[in-house]
Amino acid sequence: MRRRDFVLGALGTGALPYLLPQGAFAQTRRTAIPYGAAIRIDPMLEEPDYKQAVLDYCQVVVGEGGLKWIDLRPDRDSFVFDQPDRLLAFAEEHGLEMRGHTLAWYAAMPDWVETLASAEEARTELVRHIETVVGRYKGRISSWDVVNEPIADHPTREAPIRDSIWQRHLGKDYIELALRTTAKVNPDARLVINDFDFEQPTDKARARRKAFLDLIRELKGRDVPLHAIGLQGHLQGEIAIDKSGLTAFVAELASMDLTIMVTELDVIDNLLPGPEIERDGIIAQRAKDFLDAIGAARRPEAVLTWGISDRHTWVPIWFSRDDGMPNRPLPLDADFRPKPLMQVIQDFCAE
Repeated sequence: MRRRDFVLGALGTGALPYLLPQGAFAQTRRTAIPYGAAIRIDPMLEEPDYKQAVLDYCQVVVGEGGLKWIDLRPDRDSFVFDQPDRLLAFAEEHGLEMRGHTLAWYAAMPDWVETLASAEEARTELVRHIETVVGRYKGRISSWDVVNEPIADHPTREAPIRDSIWQRHLGKDYIELALRTTAKVNPDARLVINDFDFEQPTDKARARRKAFLDLIRELKGRDVPLHAIGLQGHLQGEIAIDKSGLTAFVAELASMDLTIMVTELDVIDNLLPGPEIERDGIIAQRAKDFLDAIGAARRPEAVLTWGISDRHTWVPIWFSRDDGMPNRPLPLDADFRPKPLMQVIQDFCAE
């Protein structure tokens, strides 16, 4: 089963692909809005070009893995901090910020969590996990995706929250528990709820936006600590961005005194045309429409892509192309050369 439901749609009408002449890329630079990327620590430390790309472009890094339960918790009594420790050491050595991803998620869970048999056990384990992990990095990791992807793929009034070990035992109260526990362990931490699939002009996306806003209003109404919303941005390249709907959604979030982050931007390109120039132009235009729609309501405090180079991306695992051509979802190609998507990001972040 695919990690994300795939909804087939048409290319947006009235929008020309964002095409750049060869060589028309901005120089790498520090930007007004920090740019960052999800990192695979072992390849980065082993591939000089990968490491240099991160140093050239990024102000923020986040582990693609390492802080997920499946990596940290091989069994109930163990915590393995090797990956996040190494990435954080790299970040600190080079003056980069590292974000924490993630404390409570439905996926990437070790098998042993299915042995949790009661609300009391689930509560105890979730609290212990957050206390241990956030406590270890207090003062070093200041921004956490505390809850990741809490909204059901197809939310209904009766079931707006995604099924998970936490939701089954604790109901949606697990979200408040995770946020309050993180704030208690590190009162200075920036607490984020991170989710995806809000940007499409579909009934599914509209239902997800409504369910998400209902959840956030409820949390804010109970003074649950929450500072920012992470909009992932795994964009489906052949589907236009619902620019007005996304802007209105972000405006509602901003009205609740929340800042916005773009946390996992890439463009899924398996149904786009094969030629690279055409495909890269469509990818860049999709990202531009997404970022512009967000920025029309609230400038995000950071923009991160889920990977930096097409050499290391999750996309072909789930969305490989039928024509056998490599996917190109990220700002740098497989040889770490910038593409139009990088220009879009740099232009947006520099404004």
